[in-house]
Parts: sequence; structure tokens; C-alpha cells
Amino acid sequence: MPLDPLLIELLACPQDKGPLLFFEDEDLLYNPRLQRAYRIVDSIPVMLIDESIEVDDAEHRRLMAKAEAGGAVETGKPPAETPGA
Repeated sequence: MPLDPLLIELLACPQDKGPLLFFEDEDLLYNPRLQRAYRIVDSIPVMLIDESIEVDDAEHRRLMAKAEAGGAVETGKPPAETPGA
């Protein structure tokens, strides 16, 4: 089950309070500034700093390339408007 769009709009990193990248197909929220990832388990984001995953440089590059190719949504922003809606 995907995350609710309102939740995506409201989520922020618990450590630096900045936006995250949401990788729906990987059940992952990622903070590229701190290179920390937060898992999503049963559609519930695990937003505990102690349970976050430190991401190495190679994984950071992979995630950023995927995000730049349109494979992620940035949190903290309203959902994109549908043309003609």
C-alpha cells in the first residue's frame, strides 16, 4: 500500500527537518544531505534517527541518479497538479 499523498507532503527528516526523497518502489525515504535512509514498513515510515540507515557514497550516487531520472518524489511539497484538473 503506497503512502498517503498528505503524509508525503508533511514528512521531513527528524534530524535536520529538511525534505526527503521518497522512493516508492523501494519503500524508502532518503535524506541526501545527511546520507541517511528511513525504511517504510507496512506503509508506516520508521522515522527514528536511531533506526535510520547510513548510506555509503556508492548508494548515495545510485539514489540521486534514480531521483534525477524521476524515480523519487520530494516530501514537503504539495502533490503535483494533474493537467486539466
